[in-house]
Amino acid sequence: MKTVIQLILLLSITALTAQTKSSETLNFLAVGSAAQEGVLLERLERIDAMLEEAVASNKIPGAVALIARNGKIIFHNSYGMANHTENSKMKKDAIFRIASQTKAITSTAVMMLWEEGKFRLDDPISKYIPEFKEAQILATFNAADSSYTTKPAEKQITIRHLITHTSGLGYGVIDSDDRLKKIYAKAGITDLFTTKNIGISENIKKLAKLPLHHEPGEQFTYSEGLDVLGYFIEVISGMPFDQFLRKRIFEPLQMNDTWFYLPQDKHKRLVAVQERKADRWQKYPVTFYDTDYPIKGAKRFFSGGAGLSSTAKDYATFLQMYLNKGKLNGVRLLSRTTVQSIMANQIGPIWADGPKHHGLAFAVVNEHGEGLGGEGSDGTFDWGGYFNTQYFADPKEQIIGILMKQTQGAVDDQTGWKFRQMVFSAVDD
Repeated sequence: MKTVIQLILLLSITALTAQTKSSETLNFLAVGSAAQEGVLLERLERIDAMLEEAVASNKIPGAVALIARNGKIIFHNSYGMANHTENSKMKKDAIFRIASQTKAITSTAVMMLWEEGKFRLDDPISKYIPEFKEAQILATFNAADSSYTTKPAEKQITIRHLITHTSGLGYGVIDSDDRLKKIYAKAGITDLFTTKNIGISENIKKLAKLPLHHEPGEQFTYSEGLDVLGYFIEVISGMPFDQFLRKRIFEPLQMNDTWFYLPQDKHKRLVAVQERKADRWQKYPVTFYDTDYPIKGAKRFFSGGAGLSSTAKDYATFLQMYLNKGKLNGVRLLSRTTVQSIMANQIGPIWADGPKHHGLAFAVVNEHGEGLGGEGSDGTFDWGGYFNTQYFADPKEQIIGILMKQTQGAVDDQTGWKFRQMVFSAVDD
């Protein structure tokens, strides 16, 4: 009898172990029921109608929207056209240039290497990229020829400064200061994306020689800091940046549609960047960049701040890993304690009176922001992208919202704030 009981216990433990292992390898973003996840179906229908109306009234050319709760996709729809010129309808698996949504992925890669003890966040970046050794601040500027003078910075740029946009670096063509725009242009800095035959190492080494807006750590200035960290990842890991992301993040999370440059078999799923001219949507022309960069050109420039393309489902998968405190699909990318640090206020009083603080990968809603309404709970993290994409994830409510569009130029688009506000208004538990 004792032997039988021992056998039953052994079989029970084996079955439990197998069940645990199986559940750890499941894709937690399976399709679920809104009602079962505590979301009102009729309020999701309001969101659907709002997006349909935005397309019908020509406010946007098309979109893909995804909402997940408790690891289940409860809303995933496509609207309008992916490319009006080619009469191509939008599909749920459409691929979008996510631009600055790349930053959170790059930051995650940095923190994965940090967990391996490769560096400290307050190490000077010059320890790993020597060209940054003598930081200089812009002193005077001559508009006639874009010449300038500098003064030595009192502090050195650290990795923490780069990841939180407090380094003093600028952002070239989209910079808020025309002086830095001209200085970056004259130096030939590649700011966002390119089809040209340029690598990130040569670009970052040129950038390192240019003046800063201000003393490192003293202000928030949106910058190319994450591009610097893309090259830093190459230096620390010994791998090309794109390969590091694929092997360490995209393959483990099964983010098979997230790339700097799309494989040939995914080209047709890329949504055109469109602008509205005389009430008609047309493909956005080549300006200081070519919007076809993900499918043409030299394909050598891996922008850590703006270069990736992805789908709503892939990006939701990435966010779900964070809601799961660093783990998804049976793979742990980050420790729960590291995720806590990533979400903490990393810029001190710089945004003291605002509704959010900045962590090590995201903007994070604070108690004041929660009270204002429509932003999510205290702790909701978010960001967006240059071509009109956005995301947010609320750890308290276990909600993810993603709205993907591809537009440039003047548009009367109110779908962004409406979508977010209406998602949280749909909670029913």
